[in-house]
Amino acid sequence: MTPSPSTREIVSLVGVVALLAHQVLRRYEPRTPLHHASCLLLAPTTISVAIILNPQCTRTLVHTFLLVFPLYISTLVVSIVIYRLSPFHPLARYPGPIPARVSMFWMAVVSTSGDQHKYIKSLHDRYGDVVRTGPNELSVRDPSLVPEILGSSGLPKGPHFHGRMLQYEPRMLVAVSDIEEHARRRRPWLRGFAPAAVKEYDALIAQRASQMRSALEEQKGVVQLGEWIDFFAYDFMTDMAFGGGSELLSGQGKDNFWAVLDAHSRMATFLGRLPWLGILLGYVPAASKPVALLINRCAEFTAARVKRGASKLDLFHYLSGEDDPSRPQAPASQLIDDGVLAIVAGADTTASATTSTFACLLAHPEVYVRLQQEVDRFYPPGADPADSRHHKEMPYLNAVINEGLRLFPPVPGGTQRMEPADGQGSTFSSMYVPPGTNVWVHTWSLHRDPRNFRPHPNGFWPERWLLAADPDLDSAGTAKVEGAFTHNAGAFVPFSYGPMNCVGRALAVQEMGTLLCTVLQRFEVRAAPGATVDGREGGVFDLHAYEERYKDFFTTSRAAVPVVLEARRGRE
Repeated sequence: MTPSPSTREIVSLVGVVALLAHQVLRRYEPRTPLHHASCLLLAPTTISVAIILNPQCTRTLVHTFLLVFPLYISTLVVSIVIYRLSPFHPLARYPGPIPARVSMFWMAVVSTSGDQHKYIKSLHDRYGDVVRTGPNELSVRDPSLVPEILGSSGLPKGPHFHGRMLQYEPRMLVAVSDIEEHARRRRPWLRGFAPAAVKEYDALIAQRASQMRSALEEQKGVVQLGEWIDFFAYDFMTDMAFGGGSELLSGQGKDNFWAVLDAHSRMATFLGRLPWLGILLGYVPAASKPVALLINRCAEFTAARVKRGASKLDLFHYLSGEDDPSRPQAPASQLIDDGVLAIVAGADTTASATTSTFACLLAHPEVYVRLQQEVDRFYPPGADPADSRHHKEMPYLNAVINEGLRLFPPVPGGTQRMEPADGQGSTFSSMYVPPGTNVWVHTWSLHRDPRNFRPHPNGFWPERWLLAADPDLDSAGTAKVEGAFTHNAGAFVPFSYGPMNCVGRALAVQEMGTLLCTVLQRFEVRAAPGATVDGREGGVFDLHAYEERYKDFFTTSRAAVPVVLEARRGRE
């Protein structure tokens, strides 16, 4: 007769099974609820059942499971932690903080503060250009690696958006990891953002910019400039993507898009660091409500656009295949997801970059005056500042836009890529990326590295772009350059890089230029009391306070930019 297993034998058995389970987890990361249940419950349940089936066993199933399960989980956790900190881990050669090497929960918690961009930069300053920010994650600050990681022969998309969108297989283009599928899905976007198509959007930008100018003329007292820029960006993106549907500038719209986005951003950032948890929560209706609200809003835009038809060329015209009836019709679910991407990526990022640039101008009166003088040369009284054809001839305008994007990139954390778990690993210069490793090219760190941009790597200095374009340019009239001048264009990646970069870059820059010209031609813009360094109206805007409240939730949460507007004489 087989004797009942002793506690020591049970402990030994559970330990062996837990160690074997760890080996499975090392190779196959669980993503679905079934996978998680199998890893955490199947083994201890099977052991418990096998023990009580012994005729000599006097324990109940519940009692046995309560003994086996904690032993199994604790052994599994200890084994994982020891391995992740050991020299045998594939990423052991890369330095990083111990909590980050142990668990992704560390960076997930850090990210909820919105200061992960500053934290990761501090890690790069401490550890170097390649930092281990997770058990199987690296952050990169080396500009020479940008083309290798993000270029045509680089890595596919990582699982970041699986967690943010609470989906095992998110359909948004930005989340598609299969390189060939991404290229196929990107083609209609490329047609929708080709120069000929963008030219069709000029009238929409001009119309909304003029509408914003008129709305600002009616405002009295302190004006929240960032809020009006948000309205402009959202109204224009609904025009451009769906042919209309939002009227926030006119005061008639009551869209809660920004509130929903802000409410979702903090939790989405946390879950982006823990994709498996985001996928699990996707099955909980209450947790997925903010995502559902965004999707439902874009579903409404899509339905209205289908019903209304193509009254003018818009992005939907290309995404739906209306520009070429011979192409297969895109499914409705894909159009809705593409709409979410267009609104979030198009409206929020442009609004962020434009608001930050105005903040920088108010903090640097000499730059403000010089830019306004250039605007006046190209857009004298009576000229239409919403006509963008002069933008290419305005070097200082472009320098200001680039410097705003460098100092406050609208996606500070950059883009995530991943070496597939079933891959062979990749070598980029001296950097080896093992299978299953996530890689971030960290934009904020690249843009503020003094080896890439000097002098004033952390300051707003548009003149660097003029000097980079013409090294022989006399610094008089621009700024006095003290010490070495460095300008690494390869480290400037506000719109990412390569075949998976931001397809709407040209349009975003055009929007920024149009708003800057429209506002500066018509108004004198002064910082409101309380928003300045000395607390008085019209003083120097407190850019340090703005930066402190500039939060990275993949997209950004921004501080208010309260201003006082005064109409310029002769510019009515």
